[in-house]
Amino acid sequence: MRATVIGREEVLQVAQLARLALAEEEIEPMARELSAVLDHVAKIAELDLDGVAPTSHVVASSLASPSGDDASPEGEGEVTGALRPDEPRPSLAREVALAQAPAVSDGGFLVPSPQA
Repeated sequence: MRATVIGREEVLQVAQLARLALAEEEIEPMARELSAVLDHVAKIAELDLDGVAPTSHVVASSLASPSGDDASPEGEGEVTGALRPDEPRPSLAREVALAQAPAVSDGGFLVPSPQA
């Protein structure tokens, strides 16, 4: 496997796309880090994944079902109990939440338009 080398111009282009301002001393370390990430991705791409089922949920194979049976080793068990139930519960009063907001409009937070 050939090591990936990300150059200064590529780092600056990625930083611009990500809307990041990099100081001059951050460019070289960022190039090394991005190169290392791409090397890891290339290493993963070399793996033989024939017969490996796609992951539908990252915790599916490590969960137990409500009956106490373990999820299937193939990761095909239904995901249950992974997260708390999504039930309404009391929250902060609107007045309290908005009391420290820098800007409020029509009973809600006023945020800058992404169009601006």
